[in-house]
Amino acid sequence: MAKKLEVKNLIISFRTNNGTVKAVRDISFNLERGETLAIVGESGSGKSVTARAIMGILAKNAIPEGGEIIYDGQDLMKISEEDFHKIRGNRISMIFQDPLSSLNPIVRIGKQLTEAMILNGKANQREAGRIYKEKGKLLRAEMKEAGVKNVDAKFTVFDNITKLGSQLESDYNYSHERAESMIKNIEAVLIDVLDKEPKKVAKEMRLIEKDAENVYNEYLIDEHKSELPGLLKKFQDAIPGYVSTGKHEQTDAALKELLVPLKGALETTAPDFYAMAYCKLNNVMPAYNGDNDELNEQMQSIFNEKFLDSFRKDVAAGLANSDKKSFEQKDNIVESLNAALDKIKDNRIDIKVAKEEAKKCSTEIENALDRLAINKDSIAYTFKSNIMSAVNIYAQALKVEKMKHPNKKNRMFKDRMDIDLYQNNIRLAMTRARDSFQSQIDAAEQLNYDKLSDEMVTYLCEESSKRVHKVTQRKAQIRAIELMEEVGIANARERYRQYPFEFSGGMRQRIVIAIALAANPDILICDEPTTALDVTIQAQILELINRLKAQRQLSIIFITHDLGVVANMADKIAVMYAGKIVESGTSDEIFYDPRHPYTWALLASMPDLDTKEKLDAIPGTPPNMIFPPEGDAFAERNKYAMQIDLEEQPPMFKISDSHYAATWLLHPNAPKVEPPKIVTDRIARMKKLNEETGGETNE
Repeated sequence: MAKKLEVKNLIISFRTNNGTVKAVRDISFNLERGETLAIVGESGSGKSVTARAIMGILAKNAIPEGGEIIYDGQDLMKISEEDFHKIRGNRISMIFQDPLSSLNPIVRIGKQLTEAMILNGKANQREAGRIYKEKGKLLRAEMKEAGVKNVDAKFTVFDNITKLGSQLESDYNYSHERAESMIKNIEAVLIDVLDKEPKKVAKEMRLIEKDAENVYNEYLIDEHKSELPGLLKKFQDAIPGYVSTGKHEQTDAALKELLVPLKGALETTAPDFYAMAYCKLNNVMPAYNGDNDELNEQMQSIFNEKFLDSFRKDVAAGLANSDKKSFEQKDNIVESLNAALDKIKDNRIDIKVAKEEAKKCSTEIENALDRLAINKDSIAYTFKSNIMSAVNIYAQALKVEKMKHPNKKNRMFKDRMDIDLYQNNIRLAMTRARDSFQSQIDAAEQLNYDKLSDEMVTYLCEESSKRVHKVTQRKAQIRAIELMEEVGIANARERYRQYPFEFSGGMRQRIVIAIALAANPDILICDEPTTALDVTIQAQILELINRLKAQRQLSIIFITHDLGVVANMADKIAVMYAGKIVESGTSDEIFYDPRHPYTWALLASMPDLDTKEKLDAIPGTPPNMIFPPEGDAFAERNKYAMQIDLEEQPPMFKISDSHYAATWLLHPNAPKVEPPKIVTDRIARMKKLNEETGGETNE
């Protein structure tokens, strides 16, 4: 799986009147594509703070003390609010606990759904245009340097192809959307005529007529060859009789006939718009007999032979030239980073040396960035901000350390500073960069430039397509209604115009989910999305999130205090307590082989239908994180705690390649301790139930 998000050594505190609260204490995890990661723990464990850090919506009194949140080659802890605005809500979306507080009570649901779509549509057009222009300019330069002839002329041809191809695709998609809308409206009318007033249904029928005005496209539904115009007239002629008498047999028959060509059109293969653009621009368009598959085969043969095959080879030469220079620079960078690490290996790093080496390595890495790469190298792109931040914090710590009478701000910093940690952060940033570049150098011989060239051409075509994709009010409305239907809201076309107070709690949460999905995000963060709902509705929302994840290949971070909620949906689980991840593993590992006493406690306090004995409550309360314990934060509440738990924080012990737990009970010299009977009994029941149901449930 490809990593969508990396959280590394995240440390977040909050400044309060009583002191500095250590909310998140050095946590790390990865989120893969199409994966659900559940973060589980009691209130105050740092779950929601982690989520808000990813979204860039921490409170003003937050102190991000260290760590990285890497997404798409950027450290979200260090980018500007302007850059974050392009990500938040577009590529990373969030669902909050209380749906009512997430919605504007005096704005109709439809407007709340469409407003962001229209604004984001314009922004996406501008961004796609910028990317296409920037990548094209870089690629031209590399192709020229590689010795490719007539680069400007070839790119002019390619630009013309992408421009016309994108417009042809946009026109086709618009007609396709109208056909889909007609089908949905027809199916809705066939139901509504059974119990609604004819005058109201007639208004819905007018929507079918309105969509029909723009449904025609030569390669989808040809106005001059299709039977649709005649069937549409038959339907229009039947409307007055239905309105006056209420009898809907004629309109029903006409609508059912309309569905046949519409559904048939949606089953046809879409044309290859870029091959078509080349053929149209060069007047070599094959004869069209209504078969898109045959047309594609003929157009692609012409396009590939006359232009695309040779253009891809030229692009491959440009990419290879770019990589050759990049790898030469990376060789030098590895040497520079090794030399820098050698200079800062002492117990107390010389701040002057650290600044010089950080500046030197940052400049070299910035000059070596592969700006042609489709997927950004997150370590390279974030190196400068990470290393300079680490050096500056270390410099500040050294300065404050020498102060005899620091002011209030510096006193607060002095109380929480950790010079050893700050030094290690400098070394860690350099080590990561060195290892990353070395692995790229080692893998250079396996690069397939024919494949990379094909990916680059496809990428440029996709960005070109986005340039002409305009989100109109009508498109946004259709999309909003589709989203409402997708999240399970019945009568979406009618409820589109309702206010939030007209929806139940479960339905409001479905609306919030629809808004979160409107921009087709990569990552969806669910922060206790079922807490305010009753058990039946909880199950429905969880089932909905699972279905949407599968359909959209979403990566999900699901935050909850209840392990039972995520039993059937999490791929991986991270158990948090007092700002730390105390156990992490796959869902099966956490439920069937838990190792940390806190995980045992969560399982023991989780109700199910078969538990006959009294549930175990977790004694005591979480520690005051203004003064975090020196040892294991759970020790005071842990009946299995040993003396070392009170004195020293346990490291993460490896149980398997995917399963880790921070408990001294896993130390080789620790006494053998079994989980409580209520937990072992529950595990036995879950295993038996899993066997009986074929592994379909963890509960």
